Amino acid sequence: MNVPNGATAAASIPTRRRLPRLGFAGWIGATLVLFWLAMALFGSFLAPHGVGEILDADAFEPMSRQYPLGTDYLSRDILSRILAGTRQTVGIALVATFLAALGGSVLGLAAAVVGGWFDAGLSRFLDALVSIPSKMFGLLLVAAFGSSLPALTLTLAVIYLPGCYRIVRAVSVNVATLDFVLVARARGEGTFYIVRYEVLPNIVGPMLTDFGLRFVYVLLLLSSLSFLGLGVQPPDADWGSLVRENISGLAYGAPAVLMPALAIASLSIGVNLLFDGLFGSRLQRKGGS
Repeated sequence: MNVPNGATAAASIPTRRRLPRLGFAGWIGATLVLFWLAMALFGSFLAPHGVGEILDADAFEPMSRQYPLGTDYLSRDILSRILAGTRQTVGIALVATFLAALGGSVLGLAAAVVGGWFDAGLSRFLDALVSIPSKMFGLLLVAAFGSSLPALTLTLAVIYLPGCYRIVRAVSVNVATLDFVLVARARGEGTFYIVRYEVLPNIVGPMLTDFGLRFVYVLLLLSSLSFLGLGVQPPDADWGSLVRENISGLAYGAPAVLMPALAIASLSIGVNLLFDGLFGSRLQRKGGS
């Protein structure tokens, strides 16, 4: 059968991989996330005042040209303290989420591919950890190991590792039963090959989506622990501790209470909008096709 030259030329042109379409909401999320990541890296250098510098005799000053976000209960510039606390908040949440995702992904992939008693035993153990409420589990771990920055990061990672494991195992079990994985087993391929080349490339999307959602969970739990006085300890500060130490300003309508809470909300909303724009629209297109 003769093939038209135009069709041959079109078939010979390699298809370019399109970038994901974020949409308007996705770009808003990307802007918020990039802004706070930049503040985590450079916020301390952009702070107009010293983090612990007492600037005025009056506490809870309103917003002004000199103090754009007002002052706190010790008359320190709240903008400078939010910028300095961004590194603690975003850094701890990002590292803890990465450790939880890494550990959960490794264990989930291994359980799905190996199966048998290893899968059953590991799943029952991690299911028992999931049954413990996250805040209660966090309080127990912080009471046992302290609230230093490394201990706090590992505590958050341990709390959310079982959830990452369950997601990765669930999607990996479905992929591991497909024909191309069975063919790889029949060829005599080892477990590492099957995980690396057959299963992992097919679950990257759900893993990244879960990473974004898990980051928000870690951020909120970190802020909750800091609000209770069990998170980041002075002289360091994060957004949750800034809300706690200025809570008495609610009676005066001080912006020192509202602004750290808005920072937490904006980053959480930004991450959700970004990952929904990256993967949610793609799933909708697949479902509608």
